[in-house]
Amino acid sequence: MQSKILPPPLQPGDLLRVIAPSGALREFEALGQSVRIWRSRGYQVEIFPKIDDKWGYLAGKDENRTQQLAAAWQDPDCRGILCVRGGFGSTRILENWNWQTNSTSPKWLIGFSDITALLWSLYTAGISSVHAPVLTTLVDEPDWSTQRLFDLVEGRPLTPLKGCGWGGGIARGMLLPGNLTVATHLLATPILPNLDGVILALEDVTEAPYRIDRMLTQWRLSGALQKLRGIALGSFYRCEAPQNIPSFTVGEVLRDRLGDLGIPIVSDLPFGHDIPNAALPVGVQVTLDADQGILDFS
Repeated sequence: MQSKILPPPLQPGDLLRVIAPSGALREFEALGQSVRIWRSRGYQVEIFPKIDDKWGYLAGKDENRTQQLAAAWQDPDCRGILCVRGGFGSTRILENWNWQTNSTSPKWLIGFSDITALLWSLYTAGISSVHAPVLTTLVDEPDWSTQRLFDLVEGRPLTPLKGCGWGGGIARGMLLPGNLTVATHLLATPILPNLDGVILALEDVTEAPYRIDRMLTQWRLSGALQKLRGIALGSFYRCEAPQNIPSFTVGEVLRDRLGDLGIPIVSDLPFGHDIPNAALPVGVQVTLDADQGILDFS
């Protein structure tokens, strides 16, 4: 499998740009606190002037959000891009987007949830990125999770993550983490990466079990799951069924829709919309041990 370009490790003093490519910003206090965390590490953090724009549920019109991403990506002095929040909107700015990887040096792109679309698009362009807390959630992370994010972007080794192994042995492949809902809406689009040999890491939030079932059934019908080497499952936070309505639990749905694939699977890993949301590299080789329940980054 083709390796991805890993951006150079960040160092104190590096310039980071803050953009809002998705939903409208509401958590101003959390944003300020998270920016201070990055600055306390010695980084220069510049916030895009129109970060608080609103256009319906979006953080400004598509052209404005595209300009933010382009300005950060094309800035030769910028070493990393910090996304403000998820929500919805990043796929809208990818319709005619080109990463222009030949004219810019690779830089870190950090976020999760709706930012999945940007992470996966960058993956298809051959560049690794980071599935990690956005700037409206970083402040809520425990110290070890925050340190893990800095370890990742500053070039230090990552400790393994422990979950619940479903059995099925050990797999090694390229890690591709993301939000299940966003990823499902990338099926049959040019943004969907080549999944051959991938270890797919999925999480979600506030989706009823029947909706998780529907999405995973779409993955099954598409044939995409048959290409994978393994699956790593994070938190499925607040994905309970409505009260007084017959339902499976989300855990039962995951077992039913994924348990017969014949590949290693580990669930209950500490990443996703729940706390903690452990940083995961996008596009690096990892080992998934479904007998021991371990995701190893060495």
